Amino acid sequence: MKKIKVCVAGLSPKTDEGKMAKLIAEAIASQEDMELCPYGLSEGVGTVFIESEGPIQLVPIEEHASFLKARRGDIDLIVDFTVPRSVNLNSETYREAEIPFVMGTTGGDRQRLVEIVQMSTISAVIATNFAVPVVMFQEMIRFAAKTFPNSLNGFTLLIRESHQASKSDPSGTAVSLLDAFKEVGMPLKKEQIIMVRDPVVQEEEMGIPKQYLGGHGYHTYTFLSADGTVKLQFIHNVLGRSVYVDGALKAIRFLHLQHAEGKVFSMIDVLRG
Repeated sequence: MKKIKVCVAGLSPKTDEGKMAKLIAEAIASQEDMELCPYGLSEGVGTVFIESEGPIQLVPIEEHASFLKARRGDIDLIVDFTVPRSVNLNSETYREAEIPFVMGTTGGDRQRLVEIVQMSTISAVIATNFAVPVVMFQEMIRFAAKTFPNSLNGFTLLIRESHQASKSDPSGTAVSLLDAFKEVGMPLKKEQIIMVRDPVVQEEEMGIPKQYLGGHGYHTYTFLSADGTVKLQFIHNVLGRSVYVDGALKAIRFLHLQHAEGKVFSMIDVLRG
């Protein structure tokens, strides 16, 4: 069986950075149908030790373009879990190297990100959330927006989300639903999303177990009628990162089977595929 050769972007020699990328790398190394490349893409130099695989050499950002072009034949696809400021630059680098990629990093110019792929010879899975249950919830909200437009005119929307303190941008999952909420009559700006990043508040007020303060995703969406007599809430809480890893592995397998050029796939496409 020919294995899928995967390079991971976002690994870091610093213990407080690149946690998701490292989990993805460890999972890839344990899959029978995948092979983790012995090098990873990073912002700096160093190595990362991956269980069952050993040390992974990190390629600094200024060498990404030349490195990927030279190793293009040794990499089937790239999985990107980096930082928002790197999203667009990284995608342009992958396009130039003609290597398909799975993008799990939130932030950046999302429209530009899609355009970069559409103007290329590669395809990509781009998602703000790889947790399959949450992806299904997102699709439910979008279905409601298409089926019942303006049905909640007059209602107000409150979104409160909590993630680890190192996450600097608003929840990509919440942001991805703003257009759908607007369609049903509840417009909300990205800047109005309530971000909770204080570990004390998370543990003492929200009840998040201490061991998961460094990796969790709590979301509450509240719909409130104008007179305050009707309240509807949706909640999806995730502790740890294993559910995201499982989804990313599904995305890798899905993308490897695609041969389209300039095609952007979502996690809905992955689930349907």
